[in-house]
Amino acid sequence: MEPTTIAIDLAKRVFQIHYVEPVTGAIRSKVLKRAQLVPFFANRPATCVVMEACGSAHHWARVLARLGHDVRLIAAQFVRPFVKSNKNDAADAAAIWEAAQRPGMRFVAVKTEDQQAMLAMHRIRQQLVRIRVMQVNQLRGLLYEFGVILPAGRRASIEAAKVALASMAEQLPTMLADSLQDQISRLRGLDEQIARIEQRILEWRRNNDACRRISEIPGVGVLTATAAVSVIGQAKTFRSGREFAAYLGLVPRQNGSGGKVKLGGISKRGDVYLRTLLIHGARSVISSSRYLPERLRQMLTRRPTRDKVKSGVWAVDGRRRQAASFC
Repeated sequence: MEPTTIAIDLAKRVFQIHYVEPVTGAIRSKVLKRAQLVPFFANRPATCVVMEACGSAHHWARVLARLGHDVRLIAAQFVRPFVKSNKNDAADAAAIWEAAQRPGMRFVAVKTEDQQAMLAMHRIRQQLVRIRVMQVNQLRGLLYEFGVILPAGRRASIEAAKVALASMAEQLPTMLADSLQDQISRLRGLDEQIARIEQRILEWRRNNDACRRISEIPGVGVLTATAAVSVIGQAKTFRSGREFAAYLGLVPRQNGSGGKVKLGGISKRGDVYLRTLLIHGARSVISSSRYLPERLRQMLTRRPTRDKVKSGVWAVDGRRRQAASFC
């Protein structure tokens, strides 16, 4: 009789297999090379395969699912409590198998190739934006040492830097002026790369029905819609909207004992990137508070946002609103 559950500890080259014989209860542990993993499961009847949701887990889940197996992914924080004694591949595989036996265990939805590709696009864009911010800040700091103060804002800073370099061509050392011109050229190249990635994300959103439906929510733009569909994987994984909010860390942190529960701030667990996009989208909606229902406006008087200035007037930044509309 085949085991009902097989656990795999994933790695780059060596995979640890763990399962229990259903009749005798004997514990079996096996080491497989990367080239042996697919033949091992291809020659077995359909069974339940559990893995930790780590690097390459979604790839192997798709591969084994095509072989007819029921593949389930478990978040790493749910596996860790079942690791016995020292940590090694065999102990990790046994912990994955043990965690899968829990009746209340929650599993991670397996992502498709398109969803993972879209998440990769978001990661590439996020890194390019971070590099662009670093380059602009460095440009501002270097010119400040020569008495040039650049205005706030990325575009305004770059244009002011061009004007400053042209007017100070004879004052600045040639090697520095040439290097700063090269940095401005790199910023132009980063703008072009980010624009191309955003165009690809926009095209994917237009062809995805779930993204179009999510985009109808106020405060949800292109980035938030595409990231949400890619991160969620399958919406049926979550039993309710609150469970999805808990997955993103948007619910209060609980600290209770003896029947007394204290609620703190949001727990900040889960996907940081998607949670950030949702918070920015909510702020863009709050900035137009006069269009909100009366109940939400009353709540804002009790729980003001960070945009509330000392005079009690809601500060609305046009650039922030424009960026949030794309989010």
